Amino acid sequence: MVENIAPSEATPRLPEVVLYTRPGCHLCDEAKEQLEVLRKTVAFELREIDIDTNPELQRRYNDEVPVIFIHGRKAFKYRIDPRQFLERLRRTSCA
Repeated sequence: MVENIAPSEATPRLPEVVLYTRPGCHLCDEAKEQLEVLRKTVAFELREIDIDTNPELQRRYNDEVPVIFIHGRKAFKYRIDPRQFLERLRRTSCA
């Protein structure tokens, strides 16, 4: 008998990283580049969200972009420390 396993059960879910950003933000561009480099070291899902497309996000993060969340928890704003990023990603993956 072959057991049907849902895709989410068959493969472990990658850690989710969300980058809140906006067009024309040089710090946002730097953060995105750094995240792409880090993705070559460790696998994670990266979602990029333009805060200017949502008034609530714009109100919340207007003066803080880029803002980076790992598994729904605010981890960084403005700049990313690669060592701390990898540590936080590892901690949230184990939780």
